[in-house]
Amino acid sequence: MNNKRYGGYIIGGIVILLLIFFTVTYNGLVKKEELVKLQWNEVQNAYQRRIDFIPNVVNVVKGQADFEQTTLQQLTEARAKATTVNVSGKEISAEAYNQQSAAQDGLASATNRLLITVEKYPKLKGAAAFKGLQTQLEGTERRIKIARKDFNVAIADYNSSVRSFPTKVVAGIFGFKSSDGFQSDAGADKSVEIKF
Repeated sequence: MNNKRYGGYIIGGIVILLLIFFTVTYNGLVKKEELVKLQWNEVQNAYQRRIDFIPNVVNVVKGQADFEQTTLQQLTEARAKATTVNVSGKEISAEAYNQQSAAQDGLASATNRLLITVEKYPKLKGAAAFKGLQTQLEGTERRIKIARKDFNVAIADYNSSVRSFPTKVVAGIFGFKSSDGFQSDAGADKSVEIKF
């Protein structure tokens, strides 16, 4: 009789420990998944800041009467393309990220062309308004770089948890899958960055 009682206690204890393990592991995976979404939103915020900032640059440059209109038109078109590609936290995938990254790199490239063209206009280059915009644009580019890095760190931490044992068992039961995140294309290590 005592052996059955002790056996029942042992089985009950094992069940309780398993429940605690599953609960703690599940909650940890949820937190890491939410952190990935949060970091993706930070990337989106940084991209949006760049997009919102471009009209200010265009307006300051338009003040220069003989400035090349083709350059401004290309910048405006790149901005329009970048605004059409927006990936929500629920749709995070390597394909979506690369699509948005390509649109944002196009915008950065067009901005670079604008800044290179400004070199030909010393009056504009020396204007206080333009210098202020350059400083703000430089800060925006730093934010994008940091947001991308933080997103990649969050993805790596989440994937590490989803793929390691014994967490992998809980992840499989509750449908947590590793996320591809950003996978660079060949030559992406030389991504477009706005130069000053």
